[in-house]
Amino acid sequence: MVEKRMDSLVKWALILFGLFSVILNIVLIGIYSGRVPRCSQQRVHPLKGKHDDRSLVFADLSQEEYLQVQRYMLQQKDLDISTKQTTRPAQNFLFLIDLSLPKKSEALAYLDGKGQKPIREATVVVFFGSKGFIKEYVVGPLPNPTYHRDVTKERYNMDLPITKRLVTVGEYALIFKFFETEVFSKLENLLKESFDVRAGKQLNAFEQMPRGVRSGDRKTWVSFFRDMSGMYIHPVGFEVLLNHESTNASQWRVERLLYNGKYFNTVEELKRKYENGDVEKIVYKKSPDYGSLKPRNRPLQIPPQQFYAEGKRFGIQRNHVLYLDWSFSFGLSSLTGMRVFDVKFNGERIAYEISVQEAMSVYGSITPGMILTKFLDSSIGIGRFAHELVRGVDCPYNADYVDTYRYIDVPAPVRFRNSICIFEHNMGQPLRRHFADFFHNNYGGMVNSALVFRTITAIGNYDYMWDFIFYQSGSVEAKVHATGYISSSYLVDGNLRYGHQVADKVLGNIHTHFINFKVDLDVAGRENVFQVKDMEFVNVSLPWMPDHYAMVPQLVEKQLKTEQEAALRHNSKTPRYLHIASKKNNRWGHQRSYKLQVYSFAGEHLPESQAEERSMSWARYKVAITKHKDSEQTSSSLYSQNDVWSPAVDFSKYIEDNESIEDQDLVAWVTTGFLHIPHAEDIPNTVTVGNGGGVILRPHNYFDEDPSISSTDSVYFGPGTEDSCESNRMACLAHETCSPTLETFTYHGFDGVMKFHD
Repeated sequence: MVEKRMDSLVKWALILFGLFSVILNIVLIGIYSGRVPRCSQQRVHPLKGKHDDRSLVFADLSQEEYLQVQRYMLQQKDLDISTKQTTRPAQNFLFLIDLSLPKKSEALAYLDGKGQKPIREATVVVFFGSKGFIKEYVVGPLPNPTYHRDVTKERYNMDLPITKRLVTVGEYALIFKFFETEVFSKLENLLKESFDVRAGKQLNAFEQMPRGVRSGDRKTWVSFFRDMSGMYIHPVGFEVLLNHESTNASQWRVERLLYNGKYFNTVEELKRKYENGDVEKIVYKKSPDYGSLKPRNRPLQIPPQQFYAEGKRFGIQRNHVLYLDWSFSFGLSSLTGMRVFDVKFNGERIAYEISVQEAMSVYGSITPGMILTKFLDSSIGIGRFAHELVRGVDCPYNADYVDTYRYIDVPAPVRFRNSICIFEHNMGQPLRRHFADFFHNNYGGMVNSALVFRTITAIGNYDYMWDFIFYQSGSVEAKVHATGYISSSYLVDGNLRYGHQVADKVLGNIHTHFINFKVDLDVAGRENVFQVKDMEFVNVSLPWMPDHYAMVPQLVEKQLKTEQEAALRHNSKTPRYLHIASKKNNRWGHQRSYKLQVYSFAGEHLPESQAEERSMSWARYKVAITKHKDSEQTSSSLYSQNDVWSPAVDFSKYIEDNESIEDQDLVAWVTTGFLHIPHAEDIPNTVTVGNGGGVILRPHNYFDEDPSISSTDSVYFGPGTEDSCESNRMACLAHETCSPTLETFTYHGFDGVMKFHD
């Protein structure tokens, strides 16, 4: 009996031991099979080129350089300059410090080892409120400046009255105070009953631009919105016209008011009629939070991610980037935004400069806050609002991120962490491929992996995503996508002619987006021509049947000789192939060239009969070709927004002199964009899909063959060699897997938001 019991215990012990062994083995197999090696953070293969410190001629000013320039300007006691954030309009304010770009000829001589390093200088903008004008200075040399030179007349051929200035943080602080004392305090009952304004609950302001109807005006319609997420799509039906032409805020006044679609001459008139019941009242009701971007559903799964299996194939040293056969220098202007210089492929310069110039929108409405609105964002600062990019959303998680510093309407330079990202990206389709089905059966292809240089600028309601993309075929793409919140107005009778209703009492206003890029190509040197190519059908007799005819497409080529010939308007029939070409030929006897391939869904441009059009005359043209001049650096200016009627830069004048563009250093000014008719799906945010435009710079007979054929990303195999890794790394990828090494998620973007106090 005891023996049987012992046998039973041994039996159960063996069963339990066996079960434990199985479980342990399963656990161990899981643990060890899950130990995938970490992907190398070091480069497996060296970069093709070497970083070049000469790129620093294009580098943005450093924090120390900003401070040196600021200290120098403050030492000029005769200028009586303030740097306080709340400097009043009647005082003198150091508004902007930015890099002053070197002359092209001097920069190229230095880059090519044929000249001295250009003197490094800064541009400084001072608003002289006490004297009634604006001045631009060049300050240098950097570091340790010793001189400043007034370049206002040299750059703009005019004086700049103080009315052309941007509204500063100091002026905004006075505007907010004015509304509190002169409007809100006198309309407490109306604001409470109509908009639930009370202690701890306010309205937010959004302003119309330009500020008036003629040069010298500074009369701004200010629209008010609920203090909610996405305030831009919560209009309340209350707008005020503020006259703030004087630099003395005590002389400011309200000129008109709009309440529920009706106009009033004074605050007192509106108050009296409201209290007497002589106006149709807006009755407050709580609004749903439809502008919030908080997820409606809890996130469940991480989206697909890309990572580098063998280290990154690009390198960044200060402002210089190397990527496979590409190299370029980069910067981020506070005013115009993203730009690259000295762009080379296989060591040969393709472009001297590719840069964003302007982003413009023209709105339609029946209400004053939108009826005259024409935003010119470089006057506000495109690069100024490049905040930190969110890892894994704005850019791939494993992108490289670059900090920038800016000095615009601040008391000291501000650091914007991670405001540029650079990453190599699988574009999701092959760059080229062919499957040979009939003869010589094989497959040859290549993944379209490209380098993306990106920043995103949040200018008020809109967020613009700017990309420069460098492809292994020798092409470069400059493009923009728009997202963010639409601008809206309170729905009143007649307003549906200017958009669609997108929420209760909310009209999404129709508007255009026009974006201007500067493309300074140097194709096999600086002496280039502008060619256009297209096709036409011609009726030809067949060589073997002379009495039989067929319509056959034929190449049509033409060289345009002057700037006016090469100013291609949006509404004109434009040839489909536009080329900056060299007189040098490729192996096959064709002129080496780069094609400008513009893609755009732009709306109609503002008629030239309108006085404001001169400040945005660049938008007349899909492409305009001009002879390079250092004096024609930008297509717009800091002062365009606040004096659209007498612009400091009128792009059309670049073309008026009608200079020859044969065998010259040429610049292409490219305009793209889209028409936006807001719709329900723009709530809460406009999506990037379909909302953008750009230009692709494509080699056209520049090379003797497609340069990507030399890329090590190429894949080739035939029958029987499908699993060979020799010309197909994909065949062995499953045996070379690794897990990515990820940075810890951090975010500091809120450090750089606008503050309306010192």
